[in-house]
Formats: sequence, structure tokens, C-alpha cells
Amino acid sequence: MGLKRPWNIVDVPVYSLATYDGDRVNMNICTYVTTVSMKPKIFMIAVYYGTRSLDFVEKSNEMVLQILHQDHSPLVRPLGKKSGNFYDKERFLISKKLLTRWNGKQVLKNACGYLLLEKKGRMNIGGDHELFWFEVKKSKTISEHNILMFQDLVKEGIIL
Repeated sequence: MGLKRPWNIVDVPVYSLATYDGDRVNMNICTYVTTVSMKPKIFMIAVYYGTRSLDFVEKSNEMVLQILHQDHSPLVRPLGKKSGNFYDKERFLISKKLLTRWNGKQVLKNACGYLLLEKKGRMNIGGDHELFWFEVKKSKTISEHNILMFQDLVKEGIIL
């Protein structure tokens, strides 16, 4: 087996961005996330074109970035590899009893942390993702242990 591509040798947390359209929630899997400012705390997140997540990000000013726990590994395929345009992720999560509420928003149970984000801007970067920046309005740490990391997904064969 050959060497991994350079961008696949780093280890970063795996997140799910919970996006909202009224009372409806959609969630994705994202690793293209980075903090770019300390005060105020600003995150940049790349959202894939043609997705329900992008539709919901465009409709709402608030979303929740969830830091996933290793126990969330089985959710990577339904939330990250299936399109919300064709698969009802909210119904799936409700049927598995995986949702709870935080700050008035539906979120995944047992995440390591939640960040309530306010959309501040966006940029077309010429690739397959739209780049957004968000200010953190509130946050809550649940656990500092067993964070799902990118390399966990590589080891499980979810990312090649």
C-alpha cells in the first residue's frame, strides 16, 4: 500500500454541522473546519455544493457545530456519505433516538461539545465547497476524551 496523500496524514477532529430550516434539522460530517480568530472566536467551515446542508446554511443564521465522540463513528456513513437531498437524516436520527436539545436546537446526543454559531460571511473559493465563517455565540464542553478524529475514519476504512 502506498503512502497517503499529504492532506490525509493530519489528524483533526470530526465534526457534524447541524443546520436548520425552521424546525427541520439536517446534519453532515465535516473535517474542513478551522478556528481563525481568538476574539471574537471565529470558525471557518467549508460546505459541499449541492447539499441540503448548504441549502440550510443559506436559509439560517444560526447552526450548531458538534464535536463528535468516537461512539458517533457509525453515523459517519449516513450523515456524511448520504445526501440529505434524497435521505431524511432527521427521520433516521429520530428513529435511532439519537437527538437531544441544546440551546433550543436539535443536536446529537453524547457529542463531546457544542458550539452555537452565527453566520457572518461566505466566499466562493472556486472548488467544490463554499467557505463560510461563523462567530461562536455559545459553547458547551461535554467531554474532552474520546473525540472522533480523522485518522479513526482512515483506520475504519471510511476514508481511503
